[in-house]
Amino acid sequence: QVQLVESGGGSVQAGGSLRLSCVFLARFNCIGWFRQAPGKERDGVATLNFRGGKTVYADSVKGRFTLSKDNAKNTVYLQMNSLKPDDTGMYYCAAACGLTWYNVNYWGQGTQVTVSS
Repeated sequence: QVQLVESGGGSVQAGGSLRLSCVFLARFNCIGWFRQAPGKERDGVATLNFRGGKTVYADSVKGRFTLSKDNAKNTVYLQMNSLKPDDTGMYYCAAACGLTWYNVNYWGQGTQVTVSS
């Protein structure tokens, strides 16, 4: 049963912006974003704890990416600015409160982000 649905990926040039959306169809305490580039391990990007609104960002995206939540739409957004080629990868949202993916049970299908130089 699908619990998380991502959208918003695409291709942009370096310096551009994209906004990813994650619609959650179940009650979760947190939503996190992860990404995986070809041949590399999946990395945590950012997480949002619904209880208190705490956010955590990977050092590589601090100051460039921002999480937000629309309660009426059951959606978490990842606004990505000043994109770099290193940001390229498949982006997944997950029911995760931390930036590690090993014990995460619920994942979306992923949305591709490609940043060209």
